Amino acid sequence: MNILTRILIVLIKGYKLIISPYLGPSCRYLPTCSEYSIEALKTYGLLKGTFISLKRILSCHPIKFLGGGEGFDPVNKEMKIKK
Repeated sequence: MNILTRILIVLIKGYKLIISPYLGPSCRYLPTCSEYSIEALKTYGLLKGTFISLKRILSCHPIKFLGGGEGFDPVNKEMKIKK
């Protein structure tokens, strides 16, 4: 894991500790979007992990016909690119 990925993970953890408690529980998924993002970054690295994290965060709303979702949705580790 490169240094930029580690920095992004630290920033997400900081968000979870400092900002998220004031916003209250609002994520519609399990694991939460921040937990999902950390796992995606660890699994896929900076570029692909950031991309799938953003896709997940953008779908975290209640309007189904606009792509909203909810429920159990773990990081798909089967998508990992073979080297």
